[in-house]
Amino acid sequence: MLQPVILSGGSGSRLWPLSREQYPKQLLPLTADETPLQITATRLNGLKDVAVAEPIVVTNEEHRFIIAEQLRQIGKASERIVLEPVGRNTAPALQLAAVVAQQEGGDPVLLVMPADHVVSDEAAFCAAIQEGFALAQAGALVTFGVVPDRPETGYGYIRVGQAVSGAASAKQLAAFVEKPNAAKAAEYVASGEFLWNSGIFMMKASVWQAALLALKPLIAKAGLDAVAGAKRDADFIRVDKAIFAACPSDSIDYAVMEKLGEHPELGAAIVVPLDAGWNDVGAWDALWDVSKKDAQGNVTRGDVMLHGSEDSLVFAGSRLVAAVGVKGLVVVETPDAVMVADKAHAQDVKAIVTRLKAEGKTLALNHRKVYRPWGWYDSIDMGPRFQVKRIVVNPGAKLSLQMHHHRAEHWIVVSGTAEVTNGDKVLLLSENQSTYIPLGTVHRLANPGKLPLEIIEVQSGSYLGEDDIVRFEDTYGRTA
Repeated sequence: MLQPVILSGGSGSRLWPLSREQYPKQLLPLTADETPLQITATRLNGLKDVAVAEPIVVTNEEHRFIIAEQLRQIGKASERIVLEPVGRNTAPALQLAAVVAQQEGGDPVLLVMPADHVVSDEAAFCAAIQEGFALAQAGALVTFGVVPDRPETGYGYIRVGQAVSGAASAKQLAAFVEKPNAAKAAEYVASGEFLWNSGIFMMKASVWQAALLALKPLIAKAGLDAVAGAKRDADFIRVDKAIFAACPSDSIDYAVMEKLGEHPELGAAIVVPLDAGWNDVGAWDALWDVSKKDAQGNVTRGDVMLHGSEDSLVFAGSRLVAAVGVKGLVVVETPDAVMVADKAHAQDVKAIVTRLKAEGKTLALNHRKVYRPWGWYDSIDMGPRFQVKRIVVNPGAKLSLQMHHHRAEHWIVVSGTAEVTNGDKVLLLSENQSTYIPLGTVHRLANPGKLPLEIIEVQSGSYLGEDDIVRFEDTYGRTA
């Protein structure tokens, strides 16, 4: 059995302002109608002669409902979405997945894939996975090295050794190499002995756990104990927070793979070359590389108008964006931010995100439109002591039973039917009807209908932050 493990913990800061910490790149439709997470979850559909289980996804608390919904949309619903209470890099994340994978018995081969990669040739990808599967079943720890098509300074490299006897293309793993400078990268590619480090791995669950226990026992034990103390909540597995928070942070590469040469008894370290149009879409220039272009080399999305422009990427999220006579630019517009960069400096967008965080601005964390398990809201206007939100509640969904210390709210129904708990009263409101929620009043909004409920909420008060919510009851487990 092949058990896909999808690691979905990144923030994609170099794709700001489209990617934000609470809605990162793997959850956005960047290159197709589906998101990278959805594409990753279906990437093995073409695999032959191998039974593939539904994916285990390792992610964080903030993304859990979005991930569950996106998997349902593509028919890959999973009851094993493992929630990391804190980020501890890829080795502890894989250990959580390995323990969960063995809970129902058996010893599956784990295929570890980041959620945000692009692969243009899925047939070639499946062929490489097929080769790696046979090696992993025999006890090897396999990684996949991307065949480079250019000297690249943004990726780590893998130096390969001798060919593996009996394998189609696999080679022994000689060493992991850090990101090189331009001269070294050119040297690596010219030698033919180096592949890009894809961050994709494959091994039996038992082989991984044995290697981790021997090389990084604290990580191995933390994963075992954190899952042993886990609680199940609908689709989610909530591991023990205190135990996992004390776990050391390390990557799969450093914790295990690069040390196997000194410990051959733990399993062979093998590299399978991957020539499948791989890209990690780490920045805007990478997205331009993998996207379909017009005759002038431009990539556009949304309401965009170009004149005399070439080799540029222009995204419009909420209004017309016009570009005249530009070359090699990245222009990204969202309802709350506009970013303009020279495509050659696209990697430096991360510096803007760092500065936003240092200045305490929420633009690095979330969009104006914020998704919740019950639907979404959009903060359409705000000022001193007031905020106006457009709120959409999915059919059958409801917000928590809650109260605010510092704000009152006025709700106006735009469309649909609203069931409103307002103190000791329960009201049924339809289009153009409204209600007022005084400060300190316990209240709740629900949609009992079969169509989305849309309301306008007007908040007023001395403090309007999202942390001024006291939850008494919640369908989604968000009460204290």
